[in-house]
Amino acid sequence: MSENSRSRWKSLLLRHETALLFVVVIEWLCFNAIGPRFGTLDNNFDILRHTVEIGLLALVMTPIILTGGIDLSVGSLLGLCAILFGKLWRDAGLSPFAAGLVTLGLGALAGGLNASLITLLRLPPLIVTLGTYSLFRGVAEAITRGADTFTNFPASFLFLGQERWLGLPTQMWLFCGVAVVVWLLVHRTTFGRSFRAIGFSPEGARYAGLPVRSRLALVYVLAGVVAALAAIIYTARLGQAKADAGTGYELFAITAVVLGGTSIFGGVGTVHGTLLGVAAIAVLNNGLVHARQPREAAGMLTGALLLLALSAGVAPKLWAAWRSRHHASPSPAPKST
Repeated sequence: MSENSRSRWKSLLLRHETALLFVVVIEWLCFNAIGPRFGTLDNNFDILRHTVEIGLLALVMTPIILTGGIDLSVGSLLGLCAILFGKLWRDAGLSPFAAGLVTLGLGALAGGLNASLITLLRLPPLIVTLGTYSLFRGVAEAITRGADTFTNFPASFLFLGQERWLGLPTQMWLFCGVAVVVWLLVHRTTFGRSFRAIGFSPEGARYAGLPVRSRLALVYVLAGVVAALAAIIYTARLGQAKADAGTGYELFAITAVVLGGTSIFGGVGTVHGTLLGVAAIAVLNNGLVHARQPREAAGMLTGALLLLALSAGVAPKLWAAWRSRHHASPSPAPKST
C-alpha cells in the first residue's frame, strides 16, 4: 500500500463520522443482545418510522447551525402545522393532498417570519426562535383550546405513515429524498460553501461579496417547509393531529446535528454526520424501551450526549492550549552587563 493510500485510510479512520458509525454499530449490537426483539425486521422498521420526523428537522437544522444560527421553533412549528393540516382537511373540506400543499406554504411563511426578524432586524437567532417557539405552540393551543384533536383521516392518507412501499416504510422514501436534496445543497453547491463561510465570519462573507441575508433567509424558510412536511408525516403515522405534537423535537434535532460533528459555533459540519447522529439517538431510544428502562432515561441520556458532543469539540483546543503553555521552552535568561 502506497504512502498516500495509508494516509488516506488513516484520515478516514480518524474522522468524527467514522467514530460515530462505530458507536451506532456497538449500540445496535448491545441492545440486540439485551432485547429479544430488538434485532427483528419489524422493530427496525419501527425505528425508521419513529426517526423520520426528528431526522427531517435535524437535516434542515444542519445548514442553520453551519451558518452559526439556531432554530428552537421547529418542534412547535411541527405541532402548529399538524393542527393547521387537520383544520384544513376537516373544517375547510380540502383533500389531504390539497391540505398538505397549503400546510407546506404556511410552514414556509412561518420560516419566513424567523428569516425576516433575523435578517432584516438583525436580531439574534436564539432570541427570535425562542420567541416563535412559544408563539407557534401558543397559536396551536389557542386553535384547539388545548383539547381538540383531528382524527379519522382516510386510509389513503394514513398509508403515508403506517404502511410500506417497495419494502420500506412509505415515509422513508420522502425522508431519503429530502436527505439527498439537503446533502447536495450543502456539499455540492456554492450555497453550501457560503453557509460555512457565513458560519466562520459573517462580516468576512459580506466583504467577500456573498449575499448573506438571502442565504440566511433561505435556510430558515427551508426549515419551515420541512417542519411542515414532518408535521404531515407525523399526523399520518399517529392517525391524529394535536397541539402538543413535536414537543421536545428541537432538542433531539440539535443533539443529532451536534453529535454528528457540526460545530455549534458554525462553519464546520456534514449532512452525513447528522444522519449518523440521528441513527445514534434513534437506536438509543428504541433500545432503552426493549431493555425495559424508564422513559426518562432516554431524555437524560440524550441531554448527556448533547453535552458530550459539545465538549468534544472544545476539549482538543483546550488540551492543545494547555500543552503549548506548559511545554513551551523557557526563554533564555538575559545576559548580565
